[in-house]
Amino acid sequence: MSAVNRDGFTSTFGVLVATLGSAVGLGNIWKFPYLTGENGGAGFLLVYLLATLLVGLPVMISEIMLGRTARADAVSTFRKLAPQQPAWQAIGYMGLVSAILILAFYTGVAGWVFAYIFKSISGSIATTDPKQAEAAFGSLVSNPWQVLLWQWAVLAFTGGIIIMGVSKGIEAVTKKLMPILFLLLVLLCIRSLTLPGAVQGLKFLFAPDFSKITAGVVLTAMGLAFFKLSVGIGTMLTYGSYFRAEQNIPATALRVMLADLTVSMLAGMAIFPAVFSFGFQPAGGPSLVFMTIPAVFASMPGGQIFMVLFFVLAAIAATGAMLSILEVPVAVLSERFGFTRRNATLLSVSILALAGAPAILSFSTTADWLVFGKNPFDLFDYLSSNVLMPIGGILMCLFVGWVFGLPQLEAELSNRGLLQNRALIRVLFVLVRFVSPLLVLIVMLKGLNVF
Repeated sequence: MSAVNRDGFTSTFGVLVATLGSAVGLGNIWKFPYLTGENGGAGFLLVYLLATLLVGLPVMISEIMLGRTARADAVSTFRKLAPQQPAWQAIGYMGLVSAILILAFYTGVAGWVFAYIFKSISGSIATTDPKQAEAAFGSLVSNPWQVLLWQWAVLAFTGGIIIMGVSKGIEAVTKKLMPILFLLLVLLCIRSLTLPGAVQGLKFLFAPDFSKITAGVVLTAMGLAFFKLSVGIGTMLTYGSYFRAEQNIPATALRVMLADLTVSMLAGMAIFPAVFSFGFQPAGGPSLVFMTIPAVFASMPGGQIFMVLFFVLAAIAATGAMLSILEVPVAVLSERFGFTRRNATLLSVSILALAGAPAILSFSTTADWLVFGKNPFDLFDYLSSNVLMPIGGILMCLFVGWVFGLPQLEAELSNRGLLQNRALIRVLFVLVRFVSPLLVLIVMLKGLNVF
């Protein structure tokens, strides 16, 4: 695929929704709202916003900018921008490995979500008892063939969209899915906020408690700011390479950050007022989505309809993220190694089906396959989130700050009248060169339990 006939996003709205689809994922629904409530509500949000401006946003802008400059996949980007220094290609390869490890377990979790759409339609998970909901979830994840078939179905679904291309596949699908996601969130919010006792859920989410803002909470906020925007795994590099020449990168990144935060807050407003209204305990992670939520919706009049809407919403969030991550290996195979897009997708999906099997079977067949005390699911998550992504982010910052340099950064971000304020570009450069890599290093060391 040459630079001349290279596919790309065709509209400003297409760029925005595709990039937002990459940033929005299942974490917006089960992780971010819960962490906000547990760590000080509005106080935590302020810390998170500051961390985003210092960590997430500068790295995201840099990654997109490098991709658009090179018009290439995650590996070839550094080959083109630093031809005399091939070692920098390691950033692209780390992103590629991260993408494969993340998809290996994430497609399995997405499979659970898709399975629950059908379970909620059939009414088989409609129980007001969280213990019964827990048993229903346990019977799914411990059934090897069920989870494998759902994971393969998710891979086939995602791969089918990727095969259609960037503009006709990723852009066309996310243009439809992202507005539906917002609509479903608003509907669920309206229903949740009209329940008696809903105010307790809002207090959990938003009541500021600055006494909870400790050094550990600040580090949690910094980690979220880095990971929430899909940086460090080559997705923004790859998507950046499809950006239109006149696209305002900093403005787009800021809009994505704000929209991503809005999705997380709407998800919290849709979930926690209902959780508190029916007397359930707030939880984070899979237990919230697959155990508490079915019991909560089963407790309310017409709850089955809203349960179906919730899992459709979760499936949409998972799909946008999976598309962006799968595009990383597909782009590398097609551009770096000359595969057709169809064959690159089929090979990527086949590799992920093999790599994903031990991960999603970690709750049954491969539960005893332990490496450093972790089953395959936890190991893939740990290696990608705690090692490869932060190292990739740090190296990305160092590349922009010390190799790419300020003159090129100014040329790329202020050309065609995109960002005339050079003072802002210089602030961005200082952040990327000194502040962001140091903060990401601290986040990584905390993730590795160094302190």
